Amino acid sequence: MPPAMTSSLKPARHQSLVGARLRKHADYQRAYAAARKRQSASMSWFLAPQTMQSAGPRVGLTVGKVIGKAHERNRIKRRMREALRRHVDLLSTGFDLILHPRRSVLTVEFAKLEAEVVRILEQASVDAARLGQNSSSRPASASSAS
Repeated sequence: MPPAMTSSLKPARHQSLVGARLRKHADYQRAYAAARKRQSASMSWFLAPQTMQSAGPRVGLTVGKVIGKAHERNRIKRRMREALRRHVDLLSTGFDLILHPRRSVLTVEFAKLEAEVVRILEQASVDAARLGQNSSSRPASASSAS
């Protein structure tokens, strides 16, 4: 029997994160430099606008050695990727999102983890819309100042 789903959680789809993942170290460094660290119950996250327009939004995961042994870090990443895969359509186009899960992600119930990932993606969407409005108004004021 499938677990009860809340209204904001959608049933699992067969989507992939292949094109939506951050892979290069330089992309991570650029995102860290351009973003502000935000916190949630079991992870911290960074949202940064992309410098070059890619095919769509991208997401990155980092799980440091301080979290645990390799098999624990890998399990955390697998759980996070699955939650993200189910809701990748909530990511805002033109932005990179990096997630830093805490050790509690290893033991938290998957439905709760999924709900938190959805909350983060929705908050990132709101922040992206606000950042998009600020960046679109910035060039006009910059050109009038010159």
